[in-house]
Amino acid sequence: MRVRPLKIFFSGIAGSGVSAIAVFMADRGNSVSGSDRTFDINPRHPLKEKFQKKGICIVPQDGSGIDSTVDCAVFSTAVEPDRPEVVKARLLGTQMKTRPEFLAEISQSFSTIAVAGTSGKSTTSGMLAFLMKRLGREPNLIGGGRVKQFVTSSNPGNTITGNSDYLVIEACESDGTIIHYRPQHTILLNLALDHHTVDETSRMFETLMENTSGKIILNSDDANLGEIAHEHAVTFSVYTPSRYRPDTVSLKPFSTDFTLRNTKFTLSLPGEYNLYNALSCIAFLSEIGISHAELAEVLHEFQGIERRFDVHLNDGNRLVIDDYAHNPHKISSLMKTVKTMKERICYIFQPHGFGSTRLMKKEYIETFAENLRDSDHLVLLPIYYAGGTAGRDISSADLAEGIRFSGRSVEAVAQREEILEKIHGYEACIIFGARDETLSDLAKQVARELSG
Repeated sequence: MRVRPLKIFFSGIAGSGVSAIAVFMADRGNSVSGSDRTFDINPRHPLKEKFQKKGICIVPQDGSGIDSTVDCAVFSTAVEPDRPEVVKARLLGTQMKTRPEFLAEISQSFSTIAVAGTSGKSTTSGMLAFLMKRLGREPNLIGGGRVKQFVTSSNPGNTITGNSDYLVIEACESDGTIIHYRPQHTILLNLALDHHTVDETSRMFETLMENTSGKIILNSDDANLGEIAHEHAVTFSVYTPSRYRPDTVSLKPFSTDFTLRNTKFTLSLPGEYNLYNALSCIAFLSEIGISHAELAEVLHEFQGIERRFDVHLNDGNRLVIDDYAHNPHKISSLMKTVKTMKERICYIFQPHGFGSTRLMKKEYIETFAENLRDSDHLVLLPIYYAGGTAGRDISSADLAEGIRFSGRSVEAVAQREEILEKIHGYEACIIFGARDETLSDLAKQVARELSG
């Protein structure tokens, strides 16, 4: 018997995780609509246009999009409980789910590969889906970051719909719901401070491994993961012994070459952190029967994720890069990579939330103190605020004070316009931070200024 399409409403549809599910469900023949405060503020937002081309109806975030015909209302975890759409759904008795609850429900219908870790989830899940698709495995993907080669006029790039039983998901630990996923396979990339303490995240990852019925792919170089390592895990590494450890590695400014079991690979992304991402994909795909020769033929084709080491200017003299790095581990990895390229770097960082900045203040200060050189300068933008009820009791100036105490060159600015006055004495400008899409616009502006 044919199952009728569902009518699904997504509140907070512009979020990276919600947008992927919305497009995925639309591609599978369901009637999808949604709203987001971002679109209310900017009606000409490019993501809104992609949704509309997909046939997804976008309405104001005022409750008008939910009526008695809606089968299910899915809410971003960023949507507060007093918002009009939450109130309306409760009043009508509409079935309500959070984004992670709905994703967990979807994943139960597939042979799901959960990609987890405090860094690298978007790149790894995107890379894995790209390699599987390129090698004819027809995967499904519900990710977060936008895979450059999946972007179309009607697809943000963070999802694809395939004909196989495979579903690759980005399993985020940020809201604690990762413990409800029951994937067939799990990839664990790393474990560091991000949304929660290391101990809290460690317990979540342990539960995820317990809930995994098949392969567990684990980074044996990560000391924190070593504390919870599963005895039957398939390991990958760069330094410690593992099942998938490269024999040789050559880290180049914009790419990486390595050999693994006498097979030569080229990754068209820089940095040791991206090497780990690639090794995790190779480990999993090898375990399900794909040869190293097949993987080596296509790995170099992967172009990466939008806002992950996006180069906006590289004229031989000046370099401008836009990146999503936002927690101490990601920031350290980014800085270690770009320090090999230029001597004088201006780093421009926007912390991505008051709660996150409060949680990681000490580690932010330590990371910048450790990685900034005497020739470098750090500019801190005001903390990104997307609305809501977050306590605004910390500022970028508080970070700057601690970093300056360590003897590093740093300042906090009030307006982005001040940035353009500070960048000309440097060989490279690195703009980074999470959630705020307009940081890419800032990177383009900086590139125009330096190339003009």
